[in-house]
Amino acid sequence: QVQLVESGGGLVKDGGSLRLSCARSGRTGTIYAMGWFRQAPGRERQFAAAISWNGAETYYADSVKGRFTISRDNAENTVYLQMDSLKPEDSAVYTCAALSPGLPLTMSTMTSPSNYVFWGQGTQVTVSS
Repeated sequence: QVQLVESGGGLVKDGGSLRLSCARSGRTGTIYAMGWFRQAPGRERQFAAAISWNGAETYYADSVKGRFTISRDNAENTVYLQMDSLKPEDSAVYTCAALSPGLPLTMSTMTSPSNYVFWGQGTQVTVSS
């Protein structure tokens, strides 16, 4: 079993920055492609960003492109989401997830929550206006 634990959320003003971390523990061996999703109250879970197992490829939702940066440190078993120029509409619970192995690394694959096999508990991000 793989455990994912997010950290780094909090309250920030409009235009501010936060850096989220997703630390993996548990079963070792497989290096998963990883994604970040977010969900605001009363809204569906929304894809934010994803990264291939080696960090060579990244994927972003149009709503965060140019403001968010996903990265990873496989030696530390950690994936990061640097969020800059934050807006009130970015407020949500942000959750990291591990992509099911063997799937093609396409935007379509990365954006579908059903393709992810392990999920963290989430961290709250609130952006005040």
